[in-house]
Amino acid sequence: MSMAAGEYVSVSSQADTERADLERERLELATDDVHERAELAGIYQKRGLDPELAKQVADQLMAHDALGAHARDELGISEMVTARPVQAAFASALTFAVGAAMPLLPVVLGSDQVSIPAVSVTSLLCLGVLGALASVVGGAKPLAGILRVTGWGALAMAVTAAAGLLFGASG
Repeated sequence: MSMAAGEYVSVSSQADTERADLERERLELATDDVHERAELAGIYQKRGLDPELAKQVADQLMAHDALGAHARDELGISEMVTARPVQAAFASALTFAVGAAMPLLPVVLGSDQVSIPAVSVTSLLCLGVLGALASVVGGAKPLAGILRVTGWGALAMAVTAAAGLLFGASG
């Protein structure tokens, strides 16, 4: 629930920023059309179009959907990548719940004497598998993902354990 709530708050903040950016862009389009056309043409020139073609593209796109063109090409906001807080919260809740289940198996199946090392090892193994999977899906080499995810995971566990020892919460 904590991860879902955090994700919802984070993505909601992103959505608020997107709405504010779009409102500001809507106002700029209403008050300074000439500058906005030049701004859009400049974006297309930086992407490799010659000045005349960039102006034509900007003019045509603004005639069709000025706010959409500026949202997409100036602000980087499109319907495909717009912030969706509820979806993000559900996805986060589901993935964290599933991810937390595997390391808990040694606690359920093992003895108290080995539960902490077993949870640590199981967690790092699961993180390694997930790091490899994420790398392969992303088109990268699995070893880089394994090292990155298990390294940061091990660091997070070590800091958490140190905090527990410092405050007497683990023994």
